[in-house]
Amino acid sequence: SAIYELSCEAYKHLGKTSNYYWIDPDGSGALGPLKVYCNMTEDKVWTTVYHDLQMQTSVGGSSPEKLSVLQLNYSATMDQISAITSSAEYCEQFISYSCKMSRLLNTPEGNPYTWWVGKANEKHYYWGGSGPGIQKCACGIERNCTDPKYYCNCDADYKQWRKDSGMLSYKEHLPVSQVVVGDLDRPGSEAKVSVGPVRCQGDRNYWNAASFVTSSSYLHFSTFQGETSADISFYFKTSASDGVFLENLGNTDFIKLELKSATEVSFSFDVGNGPVEIVVRSPSPLNDDQWHRVNAERNVKQASLQVDQLPLEVRKAPTEGHTRLELYSQLYVGAAGGQRGFLGCIRSLRMNGVTLDLEERAKVTPGVKPGCSGHCTSYGMYCANGGKCVEKYNGYSCDCSRTAYDGPFCIKDVGAFFEEGMWLRYSFHSPGTSAKDLVSRTLLSSADPEITAPDLSLNKEELSFSFSTTKSPCVLFYVSSYTPDFMAVLVNPTGNLQIRYNLGGTKEPYNIDIDHRNMANGQPHTVNVTRNGRDIILQLDHYPPTSYSLPATSDIQFNSPKALYLGKVIEIGKIDQDIYKYNTPGFTGCLSRVQFNQIAPLKAALRPTNASSHVHIQGELVESNCGASPLTIPPMSAATDPWHLDSASADFPYNGQAIGDGVNRNSAIIGGVIAVVIFTILCTLVFLIRYMFRHKGTYHTNEAKGAESAESADAAIMNNDPNFTETIDESKKEWLI
Repeated sequence: SAIYELSCEAYKHLGKTSNYYWIDPDGSGALGPLKVYCNMTEDKVWTTVYHDLQMQTSVGGSSPEKLSVLQLNYSATMDQISAITSSAEYCEQFISYSCKMSRLLNTPEGNPYTWWVGKANEKHYYWGGSGPGIQKCACGIERNCTDPKYYCNCDADYKQWRKDSGMLSYKEHLPVSQVVVGDLDRPGSEAKVSVGPVRCQGDRNYWNAASFVTSSSYLHFSTFQGETSADISFYFKTSASDGVFLENLGNTDFIKLELKSATEVSFSFDVGNGPVEIVVRSPSPLNDDQWHRVNAERNVKQASLQVDQLPLEVRKAPTEGHTRLELYSQLYVGAAGGQRGFLGCIRSLRMNGVTLDLEERAKVTPGVKPGCSGHCTSYGMYCANGGKCVEKYNGYSCDCSRTAYDGPFCIKDVGAFFEEGMWLRYSFHSPGTSAKDLVSRTLLSSADPEITAPDLSLNKEELSFSFSTTKSPCVLFYVSSYTPDFMAVLVNPTGNLQIRYNLGGTKEPYNIDIDHRNMANGQPHTVNVTRNGRDIILQLDHYPPTSYSLPATSDIQFNSPKALYLGKVIEIGKIDQDIYKYNTPGFTGCLSRVQFNQIAPLKAALRPTNASSHVHIQGELVESNCGASPLTIPPMSAATDPWHLDSASADFPYNGQAIGDGVNRNSAIIGGVIAVVIFTILCTLVFLIRYMFRHKGTYHTNEAKGAESAESADAAIMNNDPNFTETIDESKKEWLI
């Protein structure tokens, strides 16, 4: 049975993150597994296959040959890549030609100077950004070529460097296996060729499904050709306790898969030696309306059946006797020959490596519907941090709009870097909405949607965020009100955290002090504060939660909340003395995934949502994950880093996990020694610098060095953040390769 998943999509729905994975596009068929990079950062998964041609490969300039042929060798066979492109919804490959006196497509005789060879060794005379049958480059289609007489920049035949580049996206022609460059035989002719990896998005097979509405409904396909070997896999989902999945008959031979009872799946066949049946019994019911996977295989030596991750049941074939399975009837999926058919959903049905198009057939068959609903029952748990699972016709997606997170599974922190003096205000009332309506919608936690707040007061709050800073004191978070009530999270002058509540009824605000723990140490820290009436629960980092209680005289209503502040409090009227002091010079550092009840102020500022009108920012807010809790960003190993592709040293793992590359032990030891030496030197330098600056009373952080001179927000982060290359988001990385 298959050790690897069939596609990146399958790994994504096992909750895996972006990485290199082995996939096996045709199960136990002849293709064999290949190593690809799966990028899970978008709604649809990208599968990337790399080759060995260097970017900007120079051709010509010295040799007087008429044609120069560049060969691309992929980390997969052409058949394997075809299996990926044919099941994908969209594929693309970047191609670029830089030229100096070297023409590309348009020749006097009409035969192009340069062409590329794609799938099935076909020559193609169109270039990136154009399409089949159009002998043009991108500039020819957009009508902005260097010389308007030609359809490519390079065809102007200038002595200066020019370039024609773009995406090839007609997937039936991909991948590019050769580029043949022709116009290089004149003195001064030079060219450089770049070809990107093949990238495919979406997986039409994984979600190809049909719903069987009545127990007599079925789909029929042409006879299954499985004489000496049969490999059948599919997913099913049902609330019925029995039914036939599929059957194909011969004169006496047959092959059949069925749900025999709520806990039994049966695989039976006869090749002329009498019927054989293999049954897998599940300890828990299989009719629980969740997806279950079935894999049945038969060859001349043995037959096997596997359901989900339950133990594989194997039956050896008799040493003598018949081995060929001879079938004549059509293949029936669902009810066959008057038997009680399967009620529910079957998806991703593959017979000997070919996915049957259940969806197309279901469109024209009564009693069977194309597609399937109810994916959230099986996959909803992957939507993390309060993300809501949303059913889609072919799968599901996670709606992160009511969370402080982002990404396909709502696990990517949305955070920002605050320069000194920067602040953000989120007003609970925006122009044009009644205060009552708005507060009841967003501020009251989702658990009590029926409360409309007539007097606009809260008796419970939930706050969570993470931060990192090296400067104290500062104000991290503050909620003001139209009354003297407020709530604040501060870092005091000694670097300790303080939670401060002023709800009235007490002379002084109520403080929770977390002593003996320096929070201004530049490390990311997470803070969770929950108040329900008088009870406050605080959790810091990974320490156990601690409980506190407001004094007996304290009011338990937070009256008339007005605005939420990050980094600094700019509020009219009387302000708490300490907070006033901590306000200058303001917070410097990083805040991430800030959420107060239903409000995510940083996300509203950085992602255009309907809440963005409530946000006011002073200074430039630079998105960064420097304040993210460390658990969400493990440092990249060689195996996960798309800059690092070492397919030669790839070993086959025993199960479908991501693969690490072995590291030479000696080099690791030498590297370790060097690292220790460098670390020691750095420590000494830091100590000396701090000693020099001690008298002046200044303490420079390196948080925002280079931010002033950077051209853009991204450049500022790259200048500042030493770990930027580790934490840069994957979608950008794809383009940088």
